Amino acid sequence: MSDSERISDEEFMASSHEKVAGAPGVVAVPEDPEAPSKLVSSAKQRMSDLFTIVSFALISDGYQNNLMTMTNVVLRKEYAAQYTSAVSTQVSNALLVGEIIGQIVIGLTCDYLGRKVAIVTTTAMIVIGGILATASNGTTILGMFWMMTISRGIVGFGTGGEYPASSTSASEAANEYTLKQRGPVFILVTNLPLSFGGPLAVIVFLIVISAAGQTRLSTVWRVCFGIGCLLPLTVFYFRLRMLNSKLYRRGAIKRRVPYFLVLKYYWKSLIGTCGAWFLYDFVTFPNGVFSGVIISSVVPNGSIVNTAEWQLLLGSIALPGVLIGAWLCNRIGRKNTMMLGFSGYLVFGLIIGCAYNQITSIVPLFVVFYGLMLSSGNLGPGDMLGLLSSESYATAVRGTCYGISAALGKTGAAVGTEAFTPIQNNLGKRWTFIVAAICGVAGILVTKFFVKDVKGDDLANEDEAFRAYLVAHGWEGEMGEDDLKALADAGIPPAHALIAEEKQ
Repeated sequence: MSDSERISDEEFMASSHEKVAGAPGVVAVPEDPEAPSKLVSSAKQRMSDLFTIVSFALISDGYQNNLMTMTNVVLRKEYAAQYTSAVSTQVSNALLVGEIIGQIVIGLTCDYLGRKVAIVTTTAMIVIGGILATASNGTTILGMFWMMTISRGIVGFGTGGEYPASSTSASEAANEYTLKQRGPVFILVTNLPLSFGGPLAVIVFLIVISAAGQTRLSTVWRVCFGIGCLLPLTVFYFRLRMLNSKLYRRGAIKRRVPYFLVLKYYWKSLIGTCGAWFLYDFVTFPNGVFSGVIISSVVPNGSIVNTAEWQLLLGSIALPGVLIGAWLCNRIGRKNTMMLGFSGYLVFGLIIGCAYNQITSIVPLFVVFYGLMLSSGNLGPGDMLGLLSSESYATAVRGTCYGISAALGKTGAAVGTEAFTPIQNNLGKRWTFIVAAICGVAGILVTKFFVKDVKGDDLANEDEAFRAYLVAHGWEGEMGEDDLKALADAGIPPAHALIAEEKQ
């Protein structure tokens, strides 16, 4: 194609939007220019976007993940003979296995059936699983732990599904509601509640154990499990009121999804988000689940309450990293922020690991450095992985690709949890932090070479580029649903499809 025949990206995007409802720049209703279509007014769409943004239920995942931190300490004391390391790992990993399955299944569900169906399903699973976990019982103590394991797996399916369902919905809603601040807003309604779930779990534990006393430990862990059922219900009303996003109603592919073309188009981004998430969760999850055990081992003659107080301090130190990452993401970019966070694993992991005996002899110093290591994880990969996974992929496959990336992350968490105790027993406790530093280096390299440097542009641009790519490669079918359904090649002249193919 000659230079005279080529057109600019702006001309390409403008012409590809001609007469396609829901595309940027198209006015479907002259008397309501902001309306996505004749069936949905601008006021109704903006209210739905607002409901979706405030529906930040990832706090359930943060609470459930960190709930086992102090519950492990309680169960070890109450059932010393039965709650062995193997049983502890079994109960902890049940949530992870459920989350991996949930992330894949709900990721597909929110692309095929819609964000609303997926997000209501996850809420129900968290509540049902939480009720069963609270009521865990059996003819033997081990039977009770098996019921707890299965129940925690059901909870995990729900909390895992929250990642693709809640995060893609929040990203798409923020894209419509506040485009320029989409990154910070996304972080504040996803990773901030997720990270706050840790301190919240400890605060709830301290309140419950103070009320019940240390002689009624069964009451303590059951009440803590029960409170976990209430968190998703606080946003259930908002979820019932939400619409599927305008981006989804224009870009969804519900039949004959061309997965080969998807993989060909996004293979590099998938390596980046999957690999970085695996490394991040390999470090952060076991350090969250076993941090109570780690702290209790360095606190001289520490009671359960004393351990919980130090745990609360640890979680509080880790929390500001989320806010710093939200502040940095638009200033230095998503990719650079993530590499900065992985660098914190390298620095603080080596400091703690190399000087472990000296630092652990001063408990406050150990907790501060430990908290700073976890805070750097929140600042970088904790904030950026969800954001990048929601921005790097087109709406048609956003839930699926996000779910796959998050599932690989939880796989890393499961591997890290299984490896944590053997590393401590065979290499020494210091090596858990040295391994974190090694993962930090690997995370920097994966981010550098495979993660897309997203600038925070309108997500509709990625959708249109992906749509043109599919058309250029011969895919024919409908995209979207309800008021914004159209053929994939609607508004894309053949010459522009060729341009899309050449750009690949």
